[in-house]
Amino acid sequence: MIKRLFDIAVAAIALLVAAPFIMVAAIGIMLTSPGPVFYCARRAGRNGALFTMYKLRTMHVAQNEGSSITSPKDKRIFPLGNLTRRLKVDELPQFWNILIGNMSLVGPRPEAPDIVEKHYTDWMHETLRIRPGVTSPGAIYNYIMADTLIDDNDPAGSYARNLLPQKLALERAYLDRASFFSDLGYIVLTAQAIIAHVLGRDVRLPEKDVIVARRWASIPLGAHK
Repeated sequence: MIKRLFDIAVAAIALLVAAPFIMVAAIGIMLTSPGPVFYCARRAGRNGALFTMYKLRTMHVAQNEGSSITSPKDKRIFPLGNLTRRLKVDELPQFWNILIGNMSLVGPRPEAPDIVEKHYTDWMHETLRIRPGVTSPGAIYNYIMADTLIDDNDPAGSYARNLLPQKLALERAYLDRASFFSDLGYIVLTAQAIIAHVLGRDVRLPEKDVIVARRWASIPLGAHK
């Protein structure tokens, strides 16, 4: 209950604070890429229930079909979209998802239904026990490692082989120790990761989560960019 009340309070404030940034980004999207401002993505949420996750659109509409996985040099992404992705501005509408109860501030990042169906094993399904989050250990790992681990020639396949198991292992490891205060720690770490990524610097995940995650997947100790 405390987590949910905290989510609602932060999401409401965040939407008010983020509104000008969303508005500026929305105008930029309309001027640089014809089509809707928002991208409505179907995702698997708590207990596998499907929901619509809202993001600012970062790809051209005509090229929005295809794999839900984007590669480092994905030609579907337009320049402004690339900037909003790097700064995570495209994720700001997800505070609305938090407000209506689809998501939480911290929790396993939601995956596309086809990825869950094709690639999730038994232990991976355990990450669906709780609400998905805007940020998480797996989300940070994906943010700092995707450019290295995803192949431009096979984004979906390389994601499933090289990144998904590691992401979900970190999510699964965190479930065993998640608390209100550890969630706060990951919110702070997310901000640090965005700044570090933009500046080209390293950021490390908590060693205790990496150690536990190695029960399920091979993750470098002190994983970082």
